[in-house]
Amino acid sequence: MTASATHRAIDAVWRIESTRLIAGLTRIVRDVGVAEDLAQDALVAALEQWPEAGIPDNPGAWLMATAKHRGVDALRRRVTLERKQEQIGRELQLIHQLDQPDLAAQVDHVEDDVLRLVFMTCHPVLSREARVALTLRLVGGLSTPEIARAVLVSEGTVAQRIVRAKRTLAETRVPFDVPGRDELDERLSAVLEVVYLVFNEGYSATAGEHWTRPALCADALRLGRILAGLMPREPEVHGLLALMELQASRLRARVGPDGEPVLLEDQDRSRWDGLLVQRGLAGLRRAEQLGGALGPYTLQAAIAACHARAPSVEETDWPRVVALYDGLAALTGSPVVELNRAVAVTRAFGPEAGLELVDALTREPALRGYHLLPSVRGDVLLRLGRRADARAELLRAAELCDNERERTLLLSRAAECEP
Repeated sequence: MTASATHRAIDAVWRIESTRLIAGLTRIVRDVGVAEDLAQDALVAALEQWPEAGIPDNPGAWLMATAKHRGVDALRRRVTLERKQEQIGRELQLIHQLDQPDLAAQVDHVEDDVLRLVFMTCHPVLSREARVALTLRLVGGLSTPEIARAVLVSEGTVAQRIVRAKRTLAETRVPFDVPGRDELDERLSAVLEVVYLVFNEGYSATAGEHWTRPALCADALRLGRILAGLMPREPEVHGLLALMELQASRLRARVGPDGEPVLLEDQDRSRWDGLLVQRGLAGLRRAEQLGGALGPYTLQAAIAACHARAPSVEETDWPRVVALYDGLAALTGSPVVELNRAVAVTRAFGPEAGLELVDALTREPALRGYHLLPSVRGDVLLRLGRRADARAELLRAAELCDNERERTLLLSRAAECEP
């Protein structure tokens, strides 16, 4: 194997093994920052040794053993007579833990460790931005430049967020554990929110020159599948994964040959990914079979399923979509959900009914500056034949939009409204 091929193989191994490696090390050292440093040391060792020695039969075990040995060496260098006796005791205990035979090879801790790591990186003590960055880094396996491109901020900003997040987790002594049932719902909602935030940015980029970012959707899907495997009895986990798979099935059809946006009613549904549709529908059934009231992600997955089952926009069961949005709006109280409900009402019961709902939302402070509000209003006005009013709304939506592709689409639609 050539050196370049070996490096590509190492990169692939790292993508697969880094989450389990960092999770296993965090269980031992109880500090996610130290765990990541040890994992990175093991990666450097692999880059140095594997091109000559070849990739080992069990690369994950090799990385874990190497990381532990590096940790032992570093701690032994730090234990000197000048250090406080109490700190020496703690570090000697840590050396003993690291110097034990590889526990992951003897006891199946891997899945529990990954689940604990997910809950740690999404802990409420961190800001939403910090949760996203740290989760993408430690659970998603993305580099700092990749995260910067994903969240559309500078590499320096991402690096600061990650450093501060790890420091906060260490200073507040966040436990490396799955929360008890009394706080699981709140903590799980934070985890699911982070995963869906990542997916949404890939499905409909908020800024930049690309309408979609499929690689980001793939990262979110991978995180969702990890969670579904780790928490098979949690309906909302399956609901979120089903929602993402059903939406991701449309990605190829959402862009034209030159990268231009293609709206739902104009998409060639033969280009939708049938495998993802089937996976999503199966995941939705799983979420519903687990019982209990449907949560927000399962309700959204049920809405996506209505689109997935319909041969066309016209043949979609719009009254059912409205009913599902009724439940979602009651559950979340979200103005964005209300706006989406207005779109469904327009389809199901006519543009007059839709316009009444949209006009009421123009007084909603949370939607001030949200470009999709004038965009939806422009579409409804166009259906009513009010072309001049529709043009004004679409131009306003274009002014508020930060995505270049979407802005171009809005301007093109506005131009079509001219007398």
